[in-house]
Parts: sequence; C-alpha cells; structure tokens
Amino acid sequence: MSAPRFKKDKEIIAEYESQVKEIRAQLVEQQKCLDQQTEMRVQLLQDLQDFFRKKAEIEMEYSRNLEKLAERFMAKTRSTKDHQQYKKDQNLLSPVNCWYLLLNQVRRESKDHATLSDIYLNNVIMRFMQISEDSTRLLKKSKEIAFQLQEDLMKVLNELYTVMKTYHMYHSESISAESKLKEAEKQEEKQIGRGDPVFSIRMEDKNPRRSSVKKIEKMKEKRQAKYSENKLKSIKARNEYLLTLEATNSSVFKYYIHDLSDLIDCCDLGYHASLNRALRTYLSAEYNLETSRHEGLDIIENAVDSLDPRSDRQRFMEMYPTAFCPPAKFEFQSHMGDEVCQISVQPPVNGELILRFQQLQSRLATLKIENEEIKKTSEATLTTIQDMVTIEDYDVSECFHHSRSTESVKSTVSETYLSKPSIAKRRANQQETEQFYFMKFREFLEGSNLISKLQAKHDLLKRTLGEGHRADYMTTRHPNGPLKTHTGTRRARPRSVFNVRLFNGNLESFIKPWTKELTRSTSGLWSSYPPCGGKLHSLHKFVWAPTSRNIPCIWIPAGSQ
Repeated sequence: MSAPRFKKDKEIIAEYESQVKEIRAQLVEQQKCLDQQTEMRVQLLQDLQDFFRKKAEIEMEYSRNLEKLAERFMAKTRSTKDHQQYKKDQNLLSPVNCWYLLLNQVRRESKDHATLSDIYLNNVIMRFMQISEDSTRLLKKSKEIAFQLQEDLMKVLNELYTVMKTYHMYHSESISAESKLKEAEKQEEKQIGRGDPVFSIRMEDKNPRRSSVKKIEKMKEKRQAKYSENKLKSIKARNEYLLTLEATNSSVFKYYIHDLSDLIDCCDLGYHASLNRALRTYLSAEYNLETSRHEGLDIIENAVDSLDPRSDRQRFMEMYPTAFCPPAKFEFQSHMGDEVCQISVQPPVNGELILRFQQLQSRLATLKIENEEIKKTSEATLTTIQDMVTIEDYDVSECFHHSRSTESVKSTVSETYLSKPSIAKRRANQQETEQFYFMKFREFLEGSNLISKLQAKHDLLKRTLGEGHRADYMTTRHPNGPLKTHTGTRRARPRSVFNVRLFNGNLESFIKPWTKELTRSTSGLWSSYPPCGGKLHSLHKFVWAPTSRNIPCIWIPAGSQ
C-alpha cells in the first residue's frame, strides 16, 4: 500500500491565501452593495420628489381653473335679485339653491386642490428630501463601522496565518530532531552489535570501543534533549494554532451571520418608518380630498403597510448571495504528518492551559457584564430613535376644515410641516440621539467580537480539560483496593497514587454539566437564519487535515504520558 501524499508548506500556504483572497473580495463587494443600495434609494426618493412636484403643479393649475369657472358664473349672479335674496335670507327656490351650492362646491374644490398642492410642496416633498439626506448620512456612518469590522477581521486572519507558520516551523524542527535521534539510536545499536561476546575480541581493542560507545551515547543524549525541546515547542505551537483557528472561525461567522445584518439595519435606521410617514401624509390628503377614490388608494395603503425593514433586508441580501453568504470554515492545516488535531493537555502544558482557562473565564465574566450594560444602553437609545421616527404626524385632515370665510388658501395652511418650531428641535434631538446610538453600537460590536473570540478559546479549553479529567477518572482506583492476582508469569498491576472516587461518587451529577455544555454548544451561531435565500451555501466546518503521520485525532488527557 503506497504511503499517503501530504501537502507541502507551499501548498498549504497557497490554499490559505486563496481562501483569504476570496474573503477580501467579498468584503469589497459588500461595500459596493451598500453603496448601490443607497444610490438606488436616493434615486427613488428623487423620483418621488419630481413626481409630487409635478402633481402639485397640476393640482394648483386645476385649482385655478376651478376658481375661474366659479368666478365667471358668480359674476353673472351678483346683480340679480336672486343674489340679493341669497345674501339677505338665503331663502331661494330649490333649483336656484342647487345652483349656488354647486358654485360653492366648485370654489370649495378649488380651495381643497390648492391645499393639496401646498401639502405636496411644503410637506411631502420636504419629507423625501430629509429621508434622502438621512440615508446618505447613515450610510457614511455605517461604512465607517463596516470598514473597522473588516479591518479587525483581516487582522484575525493575519494572526491565524502567523500562528500557522510558527506551528509549521516548530513541527519541522521537531521532525528533524527526531530523525537525528533515530540515526543516533541506529549507530548505538550497530556499535553494541559489534561488541557482542560471540566475537573474539582482543583486549587491546576494548578501550577504543568503549570510548566510541561513550561518544555515541553522549551524542544520543544531546539529540534526545534537543528532540524533547523541539517536541514541546511543536506541541505549544500547535495548541496556539488550534486556539487561534477556533477564535478565527468564530469571528468570521459572527461577522457574516450577525454583524452584517446589524450593519444593514444601521443603513436602514428610520428609512422605512420615515418613508411610511411621508406616504401616509399623501394618503391622508387624498382620502380627505376625495373619498370616492378610496378603492384605488387602498392599494397604495396596503403597499405602505407592507413597509418592513426586515423583509427588505432579507431581499437585499438575497439579491447579492455571493457577497453575503458566509464562507467555509478555516481548516486546521496539519504539518508534515502531524495528525493531532486537538489541543494537547500533556504534563508540560497542562498547568499552562489550566491557568489560561481560568484567566479566560475571569476575563469573559468581566467583559460580558460590561457589554451587557452597553447593550442595554444601545437598545434603550434605539427605542428612543424608533419613537422619534414613528410619530403619527401624517394626518392633514385639519387642512381640509372649511368655513364661510373667503380667506386665501395660504392662511389655512401657513403652518406647514417644516415651519413648526418643534420640528427643528425634534430633528436636532434625533441627530444627537443617532450619534450616541452609533457610538454605543460601535462599542457593543467591539466588545461582542472580543467576547466571541475569547469565548471560543474558553469553550475549546473547557472541553479539552474536561475530557482530560474524565480520562483521569476512568483510570484511577482506590489505593487500598485489592489487586487481582493472575496465574502464570503476569505481574500484578501497580496501585494508583491517586485517591479519587469514580465520577465523584455520583454519575448523574457528573454528566449533568457535560449535557448542558453539549446543548449550549449546538445552539450557537448555527441557529441563526441564513441570509442567502434561506439556505446556507458552503457552510462547512474546517476540520483537521493531517499531513504526514498516522496519529489518531484525539484529545491527549493530562498525565497520560
């Protein structure tokens, strides 16, 4: 059977760099997608402004024509008796009364259409202009955060590359030292074979042979020490590589599963709510102008009611599946036959790993408390912003209240949407609150990213150390227990020096934390919905890829060597 072919260093590095290159291309494409989305929104808002500006001109022209029509026939009736009687007691014949009511209705319609034109120009169009400005401003702020997150992600990938190179270097040195040690052992065996008593050796040849044997033994001891030193360095480098690999995969998937969705939400902050308000202003004006048009306006209202940032975000991400689909997990690239794909808890590094686990546990506890406070503040601020942008101020029914006064149209709608003093103050408060929210949102993302990396290392160490302890429990016996005797030449097994009860004396309580850990570990990032059309494309965990020796992929329990 032919020996398996293992990847060379250049092949491993080329594969890693190719994967990182694909991720970097995705990050660039994500920025372009966000820019395109905002440009489409700005263009849509510009089209809406042009549409309502033209409609306002049509409504104003229609109002003027109605006024001319009413004035033309009212001028004819002012000198008649009927008009004098109408001004005196309004006691007219029913046909004449209908005629005057018809003329009054025309003047009322003229006033209503002028009001509608004024609402379009001074209310609806101004709302669209504000939404366009807000979209551009929010995109700029979101891109700053996205750029920082992408830089942090690339730093994590570069760190993984450095750790992998270090691991490969130390493992190569370990293999080289092992090869030299085997060579020295062969020389020693060869020298011992020459000194076998079956050969007749003269007394004068014994001293040179002893000197040669001592030199070989001394050389073997030096190479044994060098091999042990390089082997320990290789184990530590591999452990660091595995920890960094776990943290990197956690960071990458957090960015694609959670951070991207949050960034898109930041770009959409207030957009749908503001557009909802603007279109509801238009609906209110049209419903009050002409109730007979309700059937057609209901269709528009249904569309307005369907404004949903979450659905739009999902559609947006489905439009660009290659940009927002999470990449495959990074695999552990074993080096030169090293098939140990998990962290080793051998005695030389066991204490260091336990200390590191305790430090991670303490650090995570502090960070989670701090980040939870930041999250609460951010959520409270977001609620405030949502309250600001969901004010129901689109009802313009007051503009259509009529009296017998013949004042101009401007006198009834002089207080427009932007002329109210409270509007300017509310806008300033909204922008100030937005600035505070983005600051807290940035802090929350930074903290959660750090927690994600540390939590991944913590969980991996916890599983490793826990499995090592379980192996210890399974191999210990009470020192006072009887030893079984065996027939023949088989010797009795020596007593253990440990005084530990199997499963701490209670199997149920011993396996309970492991059951909880298993349940917790299977409900993490993978429970999030996939952004790419409801399906995760190429979501593969990176697995251990051995390169040269046939070493089983297991955890090495503490004290097993």
